Amino acid sequence: MLIGVAAWAGPKTAPTVTFHKDVLPILQKHCQGCHRPGEVTPMPLLTYGEVRPWAKAIRAAVLANKMPPWFADPAYGHFANDRRLSREEIGVLTGWASNGSPEGNRKDAPPALVFPSGWNIQPDVVVEMPKPVPLPASGATNYKFVLVKTNFPADMWVKAAEMRAGNTKVLHHGKVWVRPPGSRWMEKAAAGEAYEEERNREEMGRNQAGEGNEMLGKFNSGLGAQRFDIEGAAKFVPKGSDLVFELHYTPTGRPETDQTKLGLVLERDAPKARYYLSMGPANYDLSIPPNTANAEVVSEATIQADCKLAYVQPHMHLRGKDYELRVVFPSGESKTVFKGRFDFNWQLGYNFAEPIPLPKGTRVVGIAHFDNSRNNPFNPDPNKEVRWGAQNWDEMSNCFIGLIFDVKTPAETVLHLPGPGMFYRWNRFLESLTQASK
Repeated sequence: MLIGVAAWAGPKTAPTVTFHKDVLPILQKHCQGCHRPGEVTPMPLLTYGEVRPWAKAIRAAVLANKMPPWFADPAYGHFANDRRLSREEIGVLTGWASNGSPEGNRKDAPPALVFPSGWNIQPDVVVEMPKPVPLPASGATNYKFVLVKTNFPADMWVKAAEMRAGNTKVLHHGKVWVRPPGSRWMEKAAAGEAYEEERNREEMGRNQAGEGNEMLGKFNSGLGAQRFDIEGAAKFVPKGSDLVFELHYTPTGRPETDQTKLGLVLERDAPKARYYLSMGPANYDLSIPPNTANAEVVSEATIQADCKLAYVQPHMHLRGKDYELRVVFPSGESKTVFKGRFDFNWQLGYNFAEPIPLPKGTRVVGIAHFDNSRNNPFNPDPNKEVRWGAQNWDEMSNCFIGLIFDVKTPAETVLHLPGPGMFYRWNRFLESLTQASK
């Protein structure tokens, strides 16, 4: 009889999921880094009043795996910055949204996160472009390059960097380069002025890794700050270096301006290793046929000194579909270390939970797929054969990679990047003739 009564009573009612006790900790862990004032996302998710109107949208986004953005295939590689929600966390968010989104008791809320004002890091050094860059309301906008004179008085080791867009509405992505003493790149450029390769190639010169030019910080939607203190490593900035801001803008339909800055966190002690960010394998001679849904482009680079692979960030444009990075060891063994979808609006970076040793002679192979068909809603023109180029309607196929190696090893000797083939060089020659005739 007792068994029958228990069965009739049914299961015990589950406790109510509330915002302050259950939902807010998840938002703090996975969402508030981007969803707060001053960041690239359209709405903050800090308080109940801010989150409640978006409850159903949050439910739809997490069920579709759209948020938080994360594109790495879990079958390949483990990453320290993995943003994926657990099954339990998805259950909490969807259950809360489906059951009236109750607020609960404010006393159950965890302490509010404290973010450095305007930053995701607490910078020791801040370098800002001297003046705003004016931008047109519409039309094609070439990449801008702005030299900032810094003349750092001493060598610096940097353990974290964050490039902060002055205007997130127009800056799609960008880089800040170290231009060390002796580099001829931008040596004729006036500090603070915006230059374009298409119009100012003579004043700019060439950006060559052999001269010590190196990426220091990057900006993409959702990328956030970059850390270099993996296994005691840091980035090196020589005494007397200047910085060059490389900026890719997208018009908004009205005149805009942008004044971007870079924050650096310094390493006070001598680092155990050097962190170096490279363009990685790239295929400058890519050719994507029209009306093809899965065009494949392969590129490759060779490791020239023992190092470790700490970071990957695929880079393509509007037709980019997915990317795979393989390493082929000197023994002939091949291993896929990263594989994932690509989203032009969320160009994420992936930090390996354990950096991968790459002995000298290892080949790093990138395999990219592109959708140049009508089924791609972002495709500018499916009837066009697509080549390498800087604009969004052109394409690129490369993968930024972070390498860690001995501090005494010259950075420019670590990775051999095959140069562009005859097709790319011929096109650059034709471009120069066109410029000269104007």
